[in-house]
Amino acid sequence: MKIVIAEKPDQAAKLAAPFSFTKKAGYFEVKPNTYFPEGALITWAIGHLCELKAPEEYNASWKKWTLETLPIIPERFEYKVTKTKYKQFNIIKTLVKRPDIREIIIGGDAGREGELIIRTILKVCGVNKPMKRLWISSLTENAVKNGFANLLPEEKTRNIYFEALSRSCADWLIGINTSRLYTVLLKRNGVKDVFSIGRVQTPTLALIVKREHEIANFKPEPFWEVEAEFNFNGKILKAKWHKNSVTRLLEERQAIAAANFCINKNVEIKNIKKETKEYAPPLLFNLSALQATANRAFKFSPQMTLDILQKLYLKGVVSYPRSDSQFLTNEEAKTLPAILGQLGKLDQYKNLLPPPTTSLMNNKRFVNEKKVTDHHAIIITEQVPNMAKLSAEEAKIYDLVARQVIAAHYDNAVFSYTTIHSLVDNRAEFISKGKVLLEEGWRKVIRHSKDSADKDELLPLLQEKEQGTVVKANVKKGETQPPNRYSEGNLITVMKTAGKHLEDAELEKVLSKTEGLGTEATRAGIIGTLKDRNYIEVKKNQVFATTKGMLLIEALGESILTSASMTAKWEQRLSEIGEGNASPQVFMEQVKKLADKLIVDAGEREKEWAFNQNDVEKITENNPYTKKYNKVKTVVGKCILCDGSIVDHGTFYGCSNYKKANCKFSVSKKILGKTITQTNLKKLLASGETDLIKGFKRGGKIFNAHLIWDEKERKTSFKFTNTK
Repeated sequence: MKIVIAEKPDQAAKLAAPFSFTKKAGYFEVKPNTYFPEGALITWAIGHLCELKAPEEYNASWKKWTLETLPIIPERFEYKVTKTKYKQFNIIKTLVKRPDIREIIIGGDAGREGELIIRTILKVCGVNKPMKRLWISSLTENAVKNGFANLLPEEKTRNIYFEALSRSCADWLIGINTSRLYTVLLKRNGVKDVFSIGRVQTPTLALIVKREHEIANFKPEPFWEVEAEFNFNGKILKAKWHKNSVTRLLEERQAIAAANFCINKNVEIKNIKKETKEYAPPLLFNLSALQATANRAFKFSPQMTLDILQKLYLKGVVSYPRSDSQFLTNEEAKTLPAILGQLGKLDQYKNLLPPPTTSLMNNKRFVNEKKVTDHHAIIITEQVPNMAKLSAEEAKIYDLVARQVIAAHYDNAVFSYTTIHSLVDNRAEFISKGKVLLEEGWRKVIRHSKDSADKDELLPLLQEKEQGTVVKANVKKGETQPPNRYSEGNLITVMKTAGKHLEDAELEKVLSKTEGLGTEATRAGIIGTLKDRNYIEVKKNQVFATTKGMLLIEALGESILTSASMTAKWEQRLSEIGEGNASPQVFMEQVKKLADKLIVDAGEREKEWAFNQNDVEKITENNPYTKKYNKVKTVVGKCILCDGSIVDHGTFYGCSNYKKANCKFSVSKKILGKTITQTNLKKLLASGETDLIKGFKRGGKIFNAHLIWDEKERKTSFKFTNTK
């Protein structure tokens, strides 16, 4: 019998769906069929069931954050079961060790992380049985059956496991050592906070901080422009003064003089240039492009888009979400006519389908086998959803993907661009520009709200040498603008194109090939980490670097940790490991040497630090980790049960004698939706009763009550009054 290990419960359900099965505790039992003559078991992980051990689990002395313990380098990296996931791990372990299980099928997501998750579980289980790999890009019934009929040999994907494992261990090694290193160094320089450093997150933060400095150091400069209106026998033309194609004047008096010169003067059309341009339909989506589009259209964060897309994938209505390709293979292109035929049954697409082009098979803009690596572009599947059963957010993301696929089957959009050059009194040159949509093409399918093509000036029909008069000439003042802040969607794109910031041409090529900082699967998580670490804030979809984030980048300076170059070198080597052309062991030895070097470099860098003390104090005051890591806790009062002190631990109040005398006094800081303030806790300790607290919520009902100490039960309870 065979066992299939999926990455998630919903994924396992989709893998079992095409067959007759019985649901058991933690797995599905599939009855014998054509694909599994002896039947099969299909179980699942819950994402990463196992994680790398913490430093202190290798060596007890590594628990304390000190310079003396650095660098922390385990002799051999080991994984452990994540505390909250033991139940499912034990189910998998019991199943794979059954003597009737003779073959294991790796059924995680078809990518590096999916490979790492499942193989790590098997390694921790201590199981070594024959394996095969299920590699599919969608979870439709046809895709699942075809995948099981064409399982890959385990060795076909073994190298990408070594690649993912090397990446995971190397990131742990650099992250653990540099985070502790800079936290300790900054602490002895008065900055009391915990600083997390990572191979991808820190160069990304450096890009955001760089933009922050560009905005802060920007000095706006005023300029003036002359705008005029000409009358050609009732036909009004708006135009802008220019000289050698420059419309801005740096002195107001020049602009005023130019405007005054033009009033009531004659004007002649000197030249009319018309140009027709065609715009091909946009490429199909990969994850980054979809995240950027959803952020622009709906203000969805990249993580939100990925989460929604994952749900749609598990429903079987879109293909694999973490793809880095925007192209299809011939096989996928063959399926699109049938997919669009199904899609045409939905009301919102009936007026768009069938499309002008029935197939993309010979269209190299969309079909290119060489540009598809692990996965093809994100497309819809033949399994059309009931749109009424999708959430509003799911419907929006599905619609984006569906329209991108439909648009690929439409003709080019065609615009006519017109540029009119006018001359006032044979001296002052003016220019007018406009464009007209001649053929809608794919724009019938996709039209963005900020599309400038719909807002451009419509120009009157004029002829060269036509004469008119100037009826208006105004001076308009403007200011040069600082660079725009990144949106989260922009940030995804910036991470993807980070190679442009490198001076080393070879490294630039590497990052270009490996798609910049991070991967399609990790970029949204990196942005989330930067938020969680209080390095950045997102307000109204604009990304701001915090004081803490800026101070960290200042402390690191021109370090390899802030540059995309280290990631470029790593990704090059990791890619070679994935292709079977480099040694994981040699790579890890190089990473260990790098950890040593970073520690030495930090010691030298510390000598140059001269932080703004206001920033240092601000970080310490606003630090959510201060109490946790620096033991700065507020004593609220005396314990009711012993002679200890009741301390505010952030999320609860507890006795200082918890360890020494095993005192169990504890009060949660939030009870039924209400925060118990220190003032009320002090009253509880002093008199056994708080003030009346309004707004407790239980089972949909709201009530008011005093919190009292029940001496008999030795816990808090409610005291109700007649107060309404």
